[in-house]
Amino acid sequence: MAWQAPIIVHPPSPSGGRRVTVRGQILGLAHDDRDLVEFLRRAGLEDADMSLDDPHLIEWRGASPHQWAA
Repeated sequence: MAWQAPIIVHPPSPSGGRRVTVRGQILGLAHDDRDLVEFLRRAGLEDADMSLDDPHLIEWRGASPHQWAA
């Protein structure tokens, strides 16, 4: 099985926002970095805002990192 980052930020949805999953569990639909940080904080990752660009932690799929609109 190939290694993958534990946090996946999925491609932007047509209505805006990006689904966020941690190890396959859906955390919610983030519309900006603040939403993402809050989801990660609730999942127990307190320093998430410091690591949003860490490819070992977060895989941004289907669009550039921090791009929230379709």
